[in-house]
Amino acid sequence: MTAKPGAADRWRSLVLGLLVATVAVSAWPAEPASLRFDQVFTADGEPSAQHFSARFVSRGEQHVMQLWRDGDRRLVRRTDDATEIHVSRTPHDPDYEMVVLDLRRKLETRVARYDLYRLGSFTDWFDLAHGLRHPKAAYRLTATSPPKTAPLPIQACRWYRLEQSGRSTRICWSAREHVPMLMLGDDDRVAWALTELTHKPAPASVFEIHDIGFVRNDAHRDITGD
Repeated sequence: MTAKPGAADRWRSLVLGLLVATVAVSAWPAEPASLRFDQVFTADGEPSAQHFSARFVSRGEQHVMQLWRDGDRRLVRRTDDATEIHVSRTPHDPDYEMVVLDLRRKLETRVARYDLYRLGSFTDWFDLAHGLRHPKAAYRLTATSPPKTAPLPIQACRWYRLEQSGRSTRICWSAREHVPMLMLGDDDRVAWALTELTHKPAPASVFEIHDIGFVRNDAHRDITGD
């Protein structure tokens, strides 16, 4: 069934907010001579376990995020000690289930990948796990040199320039860690910076959902109808 009147609009605004911890920069074919996004920014061969912390800017505001990943089957993202996202899936399956905890308002929301697609949020596992979203329009991706004003990354990485819709983002991508160490906006200001990274497996408690006392919402039910 289709969504109940007003349900899609209600959840669309929530979805846009909870996915803030990715810096948008695959959708349409790149121009000739451009590198391919999926070939440069790939998860192939990434560490089986990973935990990193990052500072990023969204809508002019500074945020801090931590991410724990257990292979390609589950991950947790915690932003500003305000929002926690738990994502799980069958390995290699593009679909996933997500639980969003609003830690300040004590709200829990459950949603699935296909629900997000119905709301117009084409977010895949890679986007959630790596802090870098696929571009949504024609783009041009080229290798570039480090900007003179760029801070030193915490690990070695290679610089790329992603141009899309009149905007440019410089990305210092680690082929070893499979995450961006640094990202700079049009004005060369830092939009994303990794501050810590380890491969130590997280305790099982990290992936547990601690929701005692939370009000529970089922976005899937509201979006698809009874």
